Amino acid sequence: MSGGSVRLLLGGVRAGKSGRAVALAEAQSDAALFFVATAQAFDDEMQQRIANHQAERSARWRTIEAPVSIVPAIDEALSAPHLFARRVVVIDCLTLWVSNLLLARADDELRDAEPYVAREVAALVTCMQHHADVQWVVVSNEVGLGIVPHTLLGRAYRDALGRANQLVAAAAGTVELMVAGIVLPLKGPSERH
Repeated sequence: MSGGSVRLLLGGVRAGKSGRAVALAEAQSDAALFFVATAQAFDDEMQQRIANHQAERSARWRTIEAPVSIVPAIDEALSAPHLFARRVVVIDCLTLWVSNLLLARADDELRDAEPYVAREVAALVTCMQHHADVQWVVVSNEVGLGIVPHTLLGRAYRDALGRANQLVAAAAGTVELMVAGIVLPLKGPSERH
């Protein structure tokens, strides 16, 4: 990974995206590591999932919990003094962030979900461009390959996440699809680990 880069890791559930994101960041031995966590622990099972992800990360990480207000949280963390000249930010994941954004809206606002999420993601892309010296690894699920959801919320979510993935992919220098732990390069150079 080079300085000031954006890498998007796409794939299905349990495809290896989060593990790859952490490994790519931890390979940067001379960098401060930031993990932007978007998950919320609403039940015991989700608490366990979060705990498992936390256990995968070394003590080098600073966790930024930002289930909805991601840009201000990142800006604040990156403006604080740190000991390293280089910084790596892992955002894990767009999937839950978009879900959180939609769940914070009223049912009658779901018809405008895609443009709303697109504006939020555009603000994130602007944040990444503003912090151009940072190495970014963004994790997201690819949910557009399945059946059409039968509910308005399901369709709004699928469409909004698809748009979010497109916007981040356009800003990324590297986009990879993870399938069964295997990296499939889609855009830009790829490092196989």
